[in-house]
Amino acid sequence: MAKDRKPDAGRTGGGASRSGSGARPAGASRATGRGRTRPPTQVVTHQRPWGLIAAAVAVVVFAAAAITYAVVQVRQADAQQVDAIDEIAGIESFDYAAGQEHVTTPVEYDQSPPVGGPHDGVWADCTGTVYDVDVRHENAVHSMEHGAVWIAYDPEAVSGGDVERLSELVDGVSGRLLSPYVGLDSAVSLQSWNHQLKVDSADDPRIEQFADFLTFNSEVEGAYPEVGASCENPDFIANPLVAGDPSEQVGPTDAPTTPTPAAEGSSAPSTQ
Repeated sequence: MAKDRKPDAGRTGGGASRSGSGARPAGASRATGRGRTRPPTQVVTHQRPWGLIAAAVAVVVFAAAAITYAVVQVRQADAQQVDAIDEIAGIESFDYAAGQEHVTTPVEYDQSPPVGGPHDGVWADCTGTVYDVDVRHENAVHSMEHGAVWIAYDPEAVSGGDVERLSELVDGVSGRLLSPYVGLDSAVSLQSWNHQLKVDSADDPRIEQFADFLTFNSEVEGAYPEVGASCENPDFIANPLVAGDPSEQVGPTDAPTTPTPAAEGSSAPSTQ
C-alpha cells in the first residue's frame, strides 16, 4: 500500500496565505491601495517690514539734520558774540564824565546823535520802546545815562521791513529805545553813553552786537554813570516829546546833579 503523503508544510493550518499573503502581525496597519499622505505643509515667507525701516531711517535723518542745524546756529551765535568793545569794528568812544548838568534849554551837542553831555531831567522811556517820532534828544541822552542803548535811523533811508527788523531787536527789551532821527548822516546809528556806531544798513550784524554788548553793561570803560537807575516812564510813552519841543515835565525826573569839568564838551572821538 502506498504510504499516505504528509501534508505540505505550506498548507498546514488550512487557509494560510502564500508567501506575501500571510496574516498581518499584531499592531500592523492595513495598507491601502495608495498609502496615507501627509497634508500639504504651508510655507510662510517672512517679509521684511519695509514701512518700519523707512520710518526709522526718516527719523534718523531728521534727527541728524536737526542736530546739524542746532550746531550751526550755536556756532553762528558764538561768532556774533563779542567780549570786548574793540571787537566791534567801527565803534567810537568818547569821554563824557558822570554828573552832567540837568537843563531845560536846548543843547547843541558835539555828536549827532549825541552820546552824552547835559540833558533834560526827564528821561525818555527805555523799556524796549519803539517810537515813531524823532524823540527829543535831551531826553534820550538821559536814558543813556541810565544805561540804555538808543538806536536811531534815517527815515529817508530806512523804512518798511528794515524798521521792523530794528523794532524786533528793541521791542520789549529793557534798556533799549528806537526812534527815527531826521537828518541822520548814516542809515542807522547806535548810541550808548560814551559810545557810538554808525552803519549803512539795517541788517548789519554789528547792530545786534552793539545792542547786546552795551545794554546795561556797567563794566565797559566809560560806561553809563547811573547804574541801577530806572528806564520806566510810561507818561513819556503816552506823550513823547519830539526834537525841537521845549522841556516839559512828562513823568518822573532825577534830582539835579552837579556839573563836572567834562560837562562842557567831549574829547575827540577815538576809534576802538
